[in-house]
Amino acid sequence: MEAFRQRLPGHTYSVGHVLWLVSLVLQSASSLRGAPRAMAMTLGLFQLPYAVPAWSTGRLWLLRLGYYKLTRAKEQADDWAWIVDHTVQMGQEKCLVILGVRLHVLSTLKRPLSHEDVEPLVLLPMSPSNGQLILHQLEASAKLTGIPRQIVADQGSDLKAGIEAFCQKHPTTSSLYDIKHKTACVLKHELEGDASWHTFTRLAAQSKRLVQQSALACLAPPNQRAKARYMNIDVLVRWGQQLLDVMDHPEHLGDLQIDRAMLEVKLGWIRDFRTALADWQELLEVIEVTETLVRRQGVYRGVHRELKTRLAPVTHRARSRAVGSHLVAFLAKESLKAKANECLLGSSEVIESVFGKFKHIERDQAKAGFTGLVLSLAAMVSTTTAEVVQQALSTVTTQKVLTWCKQTLGPSVQGKRRKAFATHAKTEQKRDQLRAVG
Repeated sequence: MEAFRQRLPGHTYSVGHVLWLVSLVLQSASSLRGAPRAMAMTLGLFQLPYAVPAWSTGRLWLLRLGYYKLTRAKEQADDWAWIVDHTVQMGQEKCLVILGVRLHVLSTLKRPLSHEDVEPLVLLPMSPSNGQLILHQLEASAKLTGIPRQIVADQGSDLKAGIEAFCQKHPTTSSLYDIKHKTACVLKHELEGDASWHTFTRLAAQSKRLVQQSALACLAPPNQRAKARYMNIDVLVRWGQQLLDVMDHPEHLGDLQIDRAMLEVKLGWIRDFRTALADWQELLEVIEVTETLVRRQGVYRGVHRELKTRLAPVTHRARSRAVGSHLVAFLAKESLKAKANECLLGSSEVIESVFGKFKHIERDQAKAGFTGLVLSLAAMVSTTTAEVVQQALSTVTTQKVLTWCKQTLGPSVQGKRRKAFATHAKTEQKRDQLRAVG
């Protein structure tokens, strides 16, 4: 309760109010409008004499916190690891995001990175995005932290070109390929030429349309993603194996009142994929073992030997052994970028997780393109304590945030839409007036 007694100069609400509302949004998946309602219900339940802020006030708190974390001074050091990626919205604009973590911190974790472990370095909407612009921003970022020891990213053409140019100028910086994107590319190579896989996905899509409005809806296939599909095939393969088990043991359906004959007609095709499903599942186990090792232990000299040992019990088929050997060779090459007794970051999954939370916070506002809420990306990483909140609201004014938004974001897609249709709206208004006069 101490935080609720900490008053900020010029503010109606206490540090506790700010921390509570921000935590509801960032940690409890509450919406900006829902967080004040949750606060009101809790205060009413316990009959506590505290006021409840408006959701718009909470939104400004969130943006001011994000601005503070983004712009505060960073430590100058030679062991920074940068995680670089783009997030996209409506239109052609991308937002370049760079998160950072010190390698000496990474070496003590022995677990995947969390949002609290990383520091926001860059939030930059850009259109267009190319290698030269990426290089320019990386050089600017180096002034904040010092030359990084490593950069981890996917191999999008603009990011790859910019990062390679940066590493050529700064030989002490190593570029590592995110393990999740690497394994997705391996799966894509394996499955794009697999006729059985294409038939399986086609039949699964057809079956979903056939059964989703029937008594078999509980057995319907999952939705198939059009984008980044090879990063999520485990869900579809798992469904296939579960359905195969149901077909082999219909008694497991119990009293679900499912017509066995209809089940056979609509979904009996799954039996033709018994061998293929086992094959795909073994591929996924190889991927899972590889990703888990790199996510938890990073990339270091000898990591490929550890991977080879871990893959031995799960690779029984020639195909999975070949994929396993390819990934062992990949990590052997990547591990040469690490110095003796050094552990580098090999996964950028933390930034993907941040993007996911950002899109949840935005909800329908994403249709307007990038808005001031992009600062919530910075707010949700690194630690958020009462002291951080107090410092943020004491040093960052609303005007600073509004100025940053105006200078960095420019007009949103929704703003451009209003301007584009303004003439049409005036014409319609004039017609209405003429009709009224007539």
